[in-house]
Amino acid sequence: MKYQLSNNTWDEKELDAIQRVINSRMYSMGKEVLAFEKAFAVKIGMKYAVMSNSGSSANLLAIAALVYSGTLNPGDEVIVPAVSWSTTFFPISQFNLKLRFVDIDKYTLNIDLDQLEVAITSSTKAVFAVNLLGNPNDYIRMKKICEAHGLILIEDNCEALGGSFGGQQLGTFGKLGTFSTFYSHHICTMEGGVTVTNDEILYHHMLSIRAHGWTRNLPHDSPIYKKNEDDFYESFNFILPGFNVRPLEIEGAIGFEQLKKIDSIISQRRANADHFMKKVSSFNGIRSQLETGISSWFGFALVLEKCIGARRNVIVKKLKESGIEVRPIVAGNFTRNKVISFLDYSIYGRLDNADDIHENGFMVGNHSRSNIEEINYLFSILEGELW
Repeated sequence: MKYQLSNNTWDEKELDAIQRVINSRMYSMGKEVLAFEKAFAVKIGMKYAVMSNSGSSANLLAIAALVYSGTLNPGDEVIVPAVSWSTTFFPISQFNLKLRFVDIDKYTLNIDLDQLEVAITSSTKAVFAVNLLGNPNDYIRMKKICEAHGLILIEDNCEALGGSFGGQQLGTFGKLGTFSTFYSHHICTMEGGVTVTNDEILYHHMLSIRAHGWTRNLPHDSPIYKKNEDDFYESFNFILPGFNVRPLEIEGAIGFEQLKKIDSIISQRRANADHFMKKVSSFNGIRSQLETGISSWFGFALVLEKCIGARRNVIVKKLKESGIEVRPIVAGNFTRNKVISFLDYSIYGRLDNADDIHENGFMVGNHSRSNIEEINYLFSILEGELW
């Protein structure tokens, strides 16, 4: 491939970390994961961080903690943008909450705040915001909306580590924030995710839910359960219907090293984005994503305007033949996926903008090293194909 979706950010530091874990002969979740969690929480500016085996599991833990703590109850409605990854939506349905889909803004590709405000019903109890492709939502306005209606704000930040709005890190605006450390994301632990919160009750729920629902990982002074002094009893004692979504020690060790690189990674991604936006602005008939706040630029969206939109399949085919990896803009309009028939949901109004990117949009990757050459190559192919 001449232009890949992502690049490898590992060097000898990550390999040394892997070898350190191998030499320790302790591979399941332990001190390496704990060290990464503590470093992550400090870096992001939150009290607590819980690592899991994926960003999808990070979302699952967030929703599970809200339900098992009684913060949300079955039947409650959660507003979501119509465009996101599947596992933004699935945990909401899996915990018998009701999804309410709202259209996205045509330019930012995040939830349309005008529509969000009027989509709220008497059943609405939460908003699960998504910072799509690294781009922040307008959290000043969103928090005002949530506060005015007594709504819980949750933040899916799996594509936006390192982004910020108004000087505050993304993933820290809501009661819970989630992150992914999958290979193609801003930091890579192979597989992995993190859920952050400042709420000690939710934190302790997640510690139990992450590992079978048992009490073993809870401190003795936990506010959700008073542990028996008998360690034998507490080794297999279950208080919540949990999962096993624990990460490996290797993933924690890699994450600790990757976190040291995050500032330079984001700086390079933003430099790449500056070049990309200059190039795309000169192309009539193509628009990209309007930055809100400071994006960490997970990838680059390209949306063909109506006049040439019918040619998307031709253009995508040409890009693939030219060695350029290309994908839909996340999952497009998610309600057009067959899986929607299994979910309890409603749709507010029309999803015209979600449909637009579903039919006329695609994305290419951004890298943690300079990929200006690849961007130039992309636009040379587009220029030949479009004009």
